[in-house]
Amino acid sequence: MFFISKLRTAAAVLKSKPVVQTAVRHGGTWYYRRPAADPPKRIMYHAEFMGFLMWYWILYHLWKEPEHITGHFPYPDPAEWTDEELGIPPEEED
Repeated sequence: MFFISKLRTAAAVLKSKPVVQTAVRHGGTWYYRRPAADPPKRIMYHAEFMGFLMWYWILYHLWKEPEHITGHFPYPDPAEWTDEELGIPPEEED
């Protein structure tokens, strides 16, 4: 129960908006800190649509052209490399 009461208190604090601090300077009112106004719904819809287009473009091209991530050529098999290609000197037989 203690945890739930603390969680409820923390949620109430986080949900409340900060108090606007005002100060008067040279006869005019100015704000030192205040929360930003909510953007218009039109801008939010445009932002959501642009985000959808971005993720559609990324995921579509990853699905259709995975070579951008995996590379255009097959990866060479290291088991097929010779000692000379790996820079290993030849073994001396006694």
